[in-house]
Amino acid sequence: MKKQLIIALAFSISAFSFAQKKELKTAEKAIKGNNFAEAKAALNQAKALMTSMDEKSKAKYHYLLGQALYANGAGTTQDIDMALESLESVKGSYESEVVELKQTMTNGILTKGNKAYEDKDFSSASKYFEHAYRTSTKDTLFLYYAAATAVNVQEFDRALSLYEELKQLDYTGVQKEYFATNVETGEEEVVDENTRDLYIKAKSHNNPGERLTESKKPEIVKNIALIYVSNGDNEKALTAMKEAREESPDDINLLLSEANVHFKMGNKDEFKRLLEIATQKDPNNPELQYNLGVIASESGDDEAAKKYYDKAIELDANYINAYINTAALILNGEQALIEEMNGLGSSAKDDKRYDELREERQNIYKSAIPYLDKALEIDSKSVNAAKTLMNIYSVLGETDKFKAMKEKVEAIEAGN
Repeated sequence: MKKQLIIALAFSISAFSFAQKKELKTAEKAIKGNNFAEAKAALNQAKALMTSMDEKSKAKYHYLLGQALYANGAGTTQDIDMALESLESVKGSYESEVVELKQTMTNGILTKGNKAYEDKDFSSASKYFEHAYRTSTKDTLFLYYAAATAVNVQEFDRALSLYEELKQLDYTGVQKEYFATNVETGEEEVVDENTRDLYIKAKSHNNPGERLTESKKPEIVKNIALIYVSNGDNEKALTAMKEAREESPDDINLLLSEANVHFKMGNKDEFKRLLEIATQKDPNNPELQYNLGVIASESGDDEAAKKYYDKAIELDANYINAYINTAALILNGEQALIEEMNGLGSSAKDDKRYDELREERQNIYKSAIPYLDKALEIDSKSVNAAKTLMNIYSVLGETDKFKAMKEKVEAIEAGN
């Protein structure tokens, strides 16, 4: 009885082995004929026999599955993900074949990625670039492209994951760059080393040189921090910003972003301290002064905001947004007056107070007019400035100026 059982098992094992080889051979033949659906069907049957496969058969199965899923570049994004996962399971045999297949996949994926990028389909391009990196992990530049293009379409969570991976890899993107000056145009051109040397030999170029490109690490840690800010994850944002500022201590915008996070968290003292550092670093930058004015205005410090807007105008007499925001800042003062006016009764005392408040309100309007006039002088098509002036003249009862500004607003809007 025992002998019969042993014979039966031996026959069973032999049958499994024959079935495995048959299905793998069927899949292999189908792949050579570009019949990937048939190949996947055969491999699906072979999968049921996986536990009884030897290591070489398992390696072949995963290699063939990777080929079938990739389908010479016709596979979907999900198919490529599964193909890469299958190829990672190839151990021992077929490793050289896997290297060759991955190179083919990399080239095909990059072609699709570049095409998507040229078509401004940044979301698809980003995913292709990531897949290119997964097939060739030595080429970390592809991972950087994937992160940067994800930011273009505001896929921040995905971009964050990719940037974090780059950070863990300590990616800098520093490369040696070769250049020479074109004799005819006088412009410097960046080329590969061999091309540069050929140009110099042909005397079409001179002044050859080489240099290292700037590190992308500051940009990476900065974007990590800014994505955390965008996501409202303030604590992580501050931690990331601290590291980002260590990489880029002179980045004013990063400093302002950190200040803004502190403001949102209620850290008013730190907020003001960082603003002071920013003005010390670049006191003659009108855009910085303007941005400081915006942040101060958002924090409710109108006096500081006015000071920053005035400084921006002093540094750049044509900084139109500083004029418009100053006018808006002035006009904000009417809100308290309107509330008090609406709360008054009909007594003689209240009537007198009403007239006082109405005069104060008119004075506010009058003090905003010069800033709006200047804004229109700088940009005659500034519809915001024109509309605000139109409304002011209406309240002030200056009919002729109201009509003239109304015509201007209509002309601007018709032109748009």
